[in-house]
Amino acid sequence: MLMRTLCTAATLTGLVISSTLFANEKLVLYTSQPNSDAQQTVDAFQAAYPDIEVEWVRDGTTQLMTRLRSELSAGVSNPDVLLIADSMTMESLKQEGHLQPYLSDERDGYDADLYDPEGYYYGTKLITTGIVYNTGAEHQPQSWQDLLGPDYAGMVTMPSPLYSGAALIHMAAISANPELGTDYYDALHTNRTEAQGGNGGVFNAVAAGTKPYGIVVDFLPIREAAKGSPVAFVFPEEGVSAVTEPVAIMQDSENLEAAQKFVDFVISQQGQELVSQQGYLPARSDITPPEGFPERDSIALMPVDIEQTLAQEAELKQRFSDLFGG
Repeated sequence: MLMRTLCTAATLTGLVISSTLFANEKLVLYTSQPNSDAQQTVDAFQAAYPDIEVEWVRDGTTQLMTRLRSELSAGVSNPDVLLIADSMTMESLKQEGHLQPYLSDERDGYDADLYDPEGYYYGTKLITTGIVYNTGAEHQPQSWQDLLGPDYAGMVTMPSPLYSGAALIHMAAISANPELGTDYYDALHTNRTEAQGGNGGVFNAVAAGTKPYGIVVDFLPIREAAKGSPVAFVFPEEGVSAVTEPVAIMQDSENLEAAQKFVDFVISQQGQELVSQQGYLPARSDITPPEGFPERDSIALMPVDIEQTLAQEAELKQRFSDLFGG
């Protein structure tokens, strides 16, 4: 009897240990989202999947990739999932064999050009690049060509593709656009357009009136205009470029099922509604854009060949550097 009791106790203890060990799934996320956005994304995902424990690391895309590549070179792959700024970085990781494909059922709500056809990465939002102007400025530009006119000489500022992934993709999109072409940046240089580091500096210069016009990502001026900043954002007639803040699963993910659930969530209707609530243009066309944005189907997106842009990255950066300096 005693032996049976001990065996039963041992069995129950084993079950308790087993349930403790396996009660919760784990997910490791590396993201370049702003801290508040990352926290909201993780909180919403955990509300949908309370049994999944999320450990997340947040930094800028460049710093995050430096960390990741250092880990990979050491034979360690910590993250299960990446959620970072641009698809060029994802394409590079894909070509190097660091990502794995996943054909999520949620992709049915997406335009085919917003995700990798084999499912290696999916865009989660559209952060477009257009024109911002100070509402006290003399003119209200409506096209990319407007910025080349004499009224804008020395009046325009823009981010540098040497520092900004969005600016690099924008340069590739402009160069490939038949209405604008590779000579467009030469014309900007001729018109004394000023280049500086990132989008934040461009926005601050236009908001302060230091430069009345700028080339910048959409959410900064749209969000700040709603708070009273003297700026307005324009989606130019020829179209806009966009970075898509893609999500992808690492090749060596140790928590694959949880990683797939995370991908499903961020590109689902629920996840995309969160994107809109955060003040960004959702990648899915069936989600209402946030306040200050036009209807999704009214925004013309300039196509960008990501593989080609990745192959031309050094050439594009050198061309920009030759024109505007480092």
